Formats: sequence, structure tokens, C-alpha cells
Amino acid sequence: MELSVVVSTLNDREQLLSSLDALGDRTPETTEIVVVNGPSSDGTTGAVRERADVDVLVEISERNTNVSRNAGLEVASSDAVAFLDGKYVVGDDWYDAIQRAIGAGDDVVAGPVAGRPDGKLKPSQTIDGRAVTPFDCDNVAFDSTVLEALDGFDEYLSLDGSRDCAHRVDALGFDVSWDDEMATRCDVETDGGRREWGATYRSLAYRLSKNYGPRPSVAGRVGCSAIRDGVAAVRAIVAGETTPTGWFDDGLAVTKNLLRGFADGVRARFADRSPRRNPHGISVRHDRAVQVYDRRGSSE
Repeated sequence: MELSVVVSTLNDREQLLSSLDALGDRTPETTEIVVVNGPSSDGTTGAVRERADVDVLVEISERNTNVSRNAGLEVASSDAVAFLDGKYVVGDDWYDAIQRAIGAGDDVVAGPVAGRPDGKLKPSQTIDGRAVTPFDCDNVAFDSTVLEALDGFDEYLSLDGSRDCAHRVDALGFDVSWDDEMATRCDVETDGGRREWGATYRSLAYRLSKNYGPRPSVAGRVGCSAIRDGVAAVRAIVAGETTPTGWFDDGLAVTKNLLRGFADGVRARFADRSPRRNPHGISVRHDRAVQVYDRRGSSE
């Protein structure tokens, strides 16, 4: 198996360097390393260009993880492609787990992220009679034929692109496996910040209406989620953790973004009627990269 690793980073230079060190120590020399940076302002470009173990550095100008993944996928050349967040450090058996799974014919393989609360195996979700296996695109590997069939990632989504990808993988009939030995570690503590409720619900409405159509079950699933979060927000007001004004503003943002997400999702569904459901995929544009530094075939 030949493997390309697409590492996405944004203003995480020190963590990225640790991630690249681990990849260098724990993968074969033949592994192709592609770093997609951007738009960082912490000196990442210079630090990466000094490293001889990075085959390709792609600079982009958009703060969108799906754009970053597609930009890396465009230049990756191996028959298997792994995607990794630049804050993650791979474990000793990470490469072997990918080789074992892809070599056995698995289409997609994912693994855990230690130090992150949601970095564990998630149960399958049954939606419209389909059992969808969630996975995290910050630590996942694909057979390249799967990525070709998917046309990469949907760049409309600025968050929750992994969930959309999981829906489309299932729709195309590919299998997803899990290997605990495909482990990564995240040493950066995050408090999550204030949740962007509008963007969250816009993404939810978009990916469900795009993948399953404007049906009552989709509206019901989104409505139940909104009710649960609304009740939780009321409890936060009672506990003094937020204010009624903040609750009202969040509710308004959710409502506006739900309507937009549903509309955009339905349009996307009709724009790409194939099972891949990706009108914003890798084939649609070729201007993601601002600059590409490619060492392959170079004497540098």
C-alpha cells in the first residue's frame, strides 16, 4: 500500500511540527506527506518549507476544513489517502492499522483521538432506514477510489463535514471500519468556546435535506434536536450561565439558518442527483491553492 497523508493546519505551528515529527518516526519513508496550510499567520509556511520530510505544501486562503482536505486531495498521488488534523500526533501502530484495513479491502478506516471527549467510536445512526456509521475526518483513511466516487468533500460546509461525508459514504455502499490501534493523540486543551448555533443548525439542515430530501422525518429530526438544545438553554438561564437576551439571539440565529440550510440543501440535492450528493466537490473548482511548494522530483 502506498499512503498519502493530508495534514490540515491553521495557526498551530508548534503542534503541527510535533505531528510531522511523529509521522516521520512512525510511517515508512515512502509515505507521501502533504501539508495544507491556511491562512496561517504564525510562521507555519517557513517552518514547513525547512523540513525535507514534507513532500508538498499547499497554501490556501479559506478557513474551511473541507476546502483544505480537497486542496490536499488534489495533489495526493497514492492509492490510499489519510486525513489528519495538524494538532494530532499519531501513535506507534497508526500506519500499521491503516495498512491492515486497506490491505484487507476496507473502504474507509477510522480511529480514536485520545484527549478529546468526542474522539471515540460513535454508534451507528439510523436515518430514513439507513444505518450510517459516523467517523471523524480529522483521523481517517480512504481507499482512493472511494474519494473519487465521493468527489472529495462538500465545500459548502464550514463545519460538520465529517458527518456529511459519512452519509454519502453509506449512500454509495462503501464500508467503514474502526481500529483502536489507528490512534492519535490531541495534547491541546480546548474549551470549545461559545457554540455557533446558527452555523451548527445551518449545517444540520443542509446535510440532512441534501442527503435525504425535504421529508417529514428530516424536519422531525432537526426539530427534536432544536427542542433539546432550547430546553438546555433555558436550564442554563435558570442556572445563571446565560441571559434571556442571549437565548433569544441564539434562537433567532437558529431559525434563520435552519431555513437557509434547508433551502440550500434541497437545491444541492437537485444540483447533484447522483448518490454522491456533492455539487460543491473537488471537481467543481481548481483555484483552492494560493501557492504550492512541491518537492517531488526535486533535488531540494
